[in-house]
Amino acid sequence: MNLAMTIRLAAVTSAIAMATGAAAADSAADMIERGRYVVKIGGCNDCHTPDYAAKGGRVPEKAWLTGDALGWRGPWGTTYPTNLRLYLAGMSEEQWVKTARTLTARPPMPWFNVRDMSEQDLRALYRFVSSLGPAGHPAPAYLPPDRQPAGPVVAFPTLP
Repeated sequence: MNLAMTIRLAAVTSAIAMATGAAAADSAADMIERGRYVVKIGGCNDCHTPDYAAKGGRVPEKAWLTGDALGWRGPWGTTYPTNLRLYLAGMSEEQWVKTARTLTARPPMPWFNVRDMSEQDLRALYRFVSSLGPAGHPAPAYLPPDRQPAGPVVAFPTLP
C-alpha cells in the first residue's frame, strides 16, 4: 500500500469513527428528548411534580418529577406521588425496564399504562429522568385507610 492510499484509508476510517460517534451522541440526545416527550404526554408531571397541574405545566424542568406531599386518599388509604428522580437513581436502566414490566401500584397511579409502554419508551423515560439527576426529598409514605393524613389530600369518594 502506498502512502497516498494509507492517508486516504486513515481519513476514511477517521470520518467513519467521527460519524459513528456523532450518531451515538445524537441517539443519546434523541433518547433523552423522547423521554421528555413520554413524561409530558404520559401525564407523569401531573402528579409527580409539585404544583404542575395548578400552574398549567409552567414549572421549571429542574423541579420536575421530585414527588409531592399532596396525598391521594380513597378506600385504599392515602398514596403519595413518588420522587421519580430519587427512585430511578437507585436502579440501573435494565432494572427499571424489568421493574416497569411487572409494576403494580395503588391508585391513582396508572401502573398498567407503564407496563404497556414500549421498551424504547421505558428506556427513553429512564434516560430523561436520569439526565435531570437526583433532587428533592422522598415523598411521604403510604398510609393505610385507618390512618388520617396530616397534609392536604385529594379525596376520592367511596363507591357503593
